[in-house]
Amino acid sequence: MAAPLSVVIPTLNAASDLPGCLTALMEGVEAGLIAEVMVSDGGSDDETCEIADAWGANIVRGAASRGGQLRRGCADAKGNWLLVLHADTQLAPGWVGAVAAHIQRDDAAYFQLKFDRGGRVVAAWANLRARLFGLPYGDQGLLVPRSLYDRVGGYRDIALMEDVAMARALRGHLVPLQWEAVTSAGKYRAQGWIRRGARNLGLLLRYFAGADPQTLAARYRR
Repeated sequence: MAAPLSVVIPTLNAASDLPGCLTALMEGVEAGLIAEVMVSDGGSDDETCEIADAWGANIVRGAASRGGQLRRGCADAKGNWLLVLHADTQLAPGWVGAVAAHIQRDDAAYFQLKFDRGGRVVAAWANLRARLFGLPYGDQGLLVPRSLYDRVGGYRDIALMEDVAMARALRGHLVPLQWEAVTSAGKYRAQGWIRRGARNLGLLLRYFAGADPQTLAARYRR
């Protein structure tokens, strides 16, 4: 049977993070689970694309917008299942078993968030939010059958909150995997756990209130 999984990774100047993300995926390649890796780049001017090419990934190029990058990457992917990951996220060893078991069903799924350094309270809140409200963020990964992805219309081409929009579209078809996605805590450590967490919550509430994602993205990048 052909490998069922296409991995889609949006990138923008991710040269320092991408090798770790790709290394963690190798167990899926060795197990015959991953058919291809799609790196959807938004105009990196570092070595991101060179690294992706050296690892054998398919590179999709376009404007910098995470929603748009994911939409393009998923459109070009050939697998019956899509696994969407951020470049600074590494699946914990042994993830293949959890994913292989899940793809026997028709629902989408996300991983349990863990940070590579600290942040246990923030990660616990993220996992609780995902479970109670069906709102996993992109750093928890997304595993979704192509048929369901197409049925809900795919990722919206928006600059921010594309993961939230997708989670809302998948409401009722989204379940947790009991395996961890380990994400870099670099931005939280640089800006402060409380400060960044509060800002993320504020952006989410503004999005729910109807704020323009482009405006929110500009604030997010400050």
